[in-house]
Amino acid sequence: MAGKGDNLRPIIKRRKKVEAAGHHGGAWKVAYADFVTAMMAFFLLMWLLNATTEEQRKGIADYFSPSIPVAKISGGGDGLFEGATIKTDDLRTEEGIGALEPFRSDGPARNDEDEARMQEDLAFARVESLLKGDSGESTAADPLLQHVTVRITDEGLVIELFDREGPPLFAAGSARPSEKLLALLDLVAMVAGMLENAIAIEGHTDALPFAGDGYDNWDLSADRALAVRRILAAQGVPEDRFRRVTGKGSAEPAIAEDPYAPQNRRIIVTFLRKTRPPARFTPR
Repeated sequence: MAGKGDNLRPIIKRRKKVEAAGHHGGAWKVAYADFVTAMMAFFLLMWLLNATTEEQRKGIADYFSPSIPVAKISGGGDGLFEGATIKTDDLRTEEGIGALEPFRSDGPARNDEDEARMQEDLAFARVESLLKGDSGESTAADPLLQHVTVRITDEGLVIELFDREGPPLFAAGSARPSEKLLALLDLVAMVAGMLENAIAIEGHTDALPFAGDGYDNWDLSADRALAVRRILAAQGVPEDRFRRVTGKGSAEPAIAEDPYAPQNRRIIVTFLRKTRPPARFTPR
């Protein structure tokens, strides 16, 4: 006979174990950062479209385009760079409705000097891009461009032709140019044809004493600068564009810590600004 509790079913209690959700990671932060960056770029683009004229936007687009020297439909001018210059009086910024107050037709009176400087900077920037090979249109071979630096300063567009290890730009101790220098001056003459600015030429040497009797590095640097002026004049640069030709010897080395470095032997050709540099604020 079965016992009293033999027919009782066992009671099974099922408990659902709830675990806390794991860490979600940082993927949402990356997505959010991308979203914020995109929005910032969007608003920056909207501001830029509102703050510039049509001609300025074309110039900006051409600056970042590999077709700068040959874009005949988007530069706004009839020169090699096809860009607006200080001579293109018809391309005035009052045509725009941007937020640049000095150039708005409904804002304060236009500052012609500021506008001319802006156009000059644009022309300089295009030449700088060409000589640096950014446009892909440079006619000089890459090894030749290793002897060239170009920069824009308050004085103007500065093109520096300098020696490196290997064959020099001038014959040792003389103002006789090498074939390499003549090729580089072809490039400078091409730039002179693109711009209308006056030209200054400086000659520099290293600190190695000159072995000649009564003839030193000052004379040598001056003779080399004069030789460059004659070569550019022979290539068609008008004589009245040369403002000064100077020799500075070894007084201003490019590499001060090594006055004998070949880079100190150089020629500097500066296309001088027509416009004055902007006034600089000096805190009291």
